[in-house]
Amino acid sequence: MNKRTISRESLLGMMQAYKTTSLLRTGVSMGVFDCLAEGPVDAETAAGRLGSNPRGMRILLNALAAVGLVEEKAGRFELPAGAEEFLVNKSPGYLGDMVRIMASDWEWDALKRLDEAVRHGGTVMEEHAETPGYGYWEDFAAYAVVVARPTAEVAAEALKPWAEGREKLDVLDVACGHGMYGLTLAQHNPQAQVWALDWPNVLPLTEQHAERMGVLDRLHRLPGDMFEVPLGGPYDIVLVTNVLHHFSEERAGELLNRLAPAVKPDGKIVLVGFTLGDEGPAEDPAPHLFSILMLSWTFEGEVHSIAAYDRMLAAAGFTGGRRYDVPGLAFRVLVADKLP
Repeated sequence: MNKRTISRESLLGMMQAYKTTSLLRTGVSMGVFDCLAEGPVDAETAAGRLGSNPRGMRILLNALAAVGLVEEKAGRFELPAGAEEFLVNKSPGYLGDMVRIMASDWEWDALKRLDEAVRHGGTVMEEHAETPGYGYWEDFAAYAVVVARPTAEVAAEALKPWAEGREKLDVLDVACGHGMYGLTLAQHNPQAQVWALDWPNVLPLTEQHAERMGVLDRLHRLPGDMFEVPLGGPYDIVLVTNVLHHFSEERAGELLNRLAPAVKPDGKIVLVGFTLGDEGPAEDPAPHLFSILMLSWTFEGEVHSIAAYDRMLAAAGFTGGRRYDVPGLAFRVLVADKLP
C-alpha cells in the first residue's frame, strides 16, 4: 500500500477548504444556482435578479468559477455539468439544502473549539447535540431528507418480505427527526402505524413530511426525551436511527435495554448510522471525521464499531444485526431479531 505524502500544496489546501464551503453556502443561500439555471448571464444581470451589489456578485461569481461551481465564458456565467441536478432547487436530486446541515453554523461554532473539546474529552458548548430542544434538530428534520430517503428505502426493502406478511405493523421511530424511516415503512406497508418520538420542537416538521408523503393519518406523536418518555407498545419494529453515536457504548446500550421490552417477542429492531469496520482511518475516513463532530458536540459520543453494536444488541436481548450498505453513502443499516 502506498503511503500518503504530506505536501506544501495539500496543507495549504486544507487551510483554505473553509473558503470553498463558504462559497457553496453563499451560492445556495443567495439562489445563484437557481438564477443560472435560467441561462447564462453576466454579473450585473445576476445581481439585479438576486438583489445584490453588482461588484459583490462579480467577485462571488468569479470565485465560484474558480472552484468549479459555475463556469465563466467571456464574462457570462452558467452552470457546469451536474449543477442542474444537485444545486437547482426544483431538481429531484437537489442537495443544496444539505449545507444547512453539513456546513451549518451549529457545527462550525462547535468545531472552532475542537482543541478545547479534545483537552476536555467532550463538548464545551453551552448548547449542543444533547441539549433538550436544540434548534439544530429542527434544521436536520427540515433538510436532511435527501440523504435519509435512500437509507430509509434500504431499510424498508430489507424488512419487506417479513413486514408484508403481518396483519398489523406497529412502528416506533426513536429520535425520528424528519421521520423518513418510519414514514417510508408506512408508504411501503398500508397496515403500518408509526409512533414518532422526538423533542416537541421537532415533531411538527415530522408531521409536515408525513402529510407530503400521504401518511399523516397513520402518524402518532410521542414528544419528549427518549430515555424518559413512556414508550407505549409493544411494537413490531423499533427504529433507532442516527442517534446511538451521540453516546458512549454504555449509554447507548442503556437506551437499547430500555427499548427492548417495547419490541414484540417476534419483532425487530433496526439501527442506522455510521459504523467502524476493520479498515484503518485512511481507508474509511467518514466515521472518524464524524466522531470529531461527536467529540465537539456531545459528552461521550463517537461512532461505534460493528462489534460494539453486536455487544449492545446481545445485551439487550437481540440477535447480531444483519448488515446492509447504502449505495453512495457511508451509513449502514442493521436489522436484528428479538431473542425468544
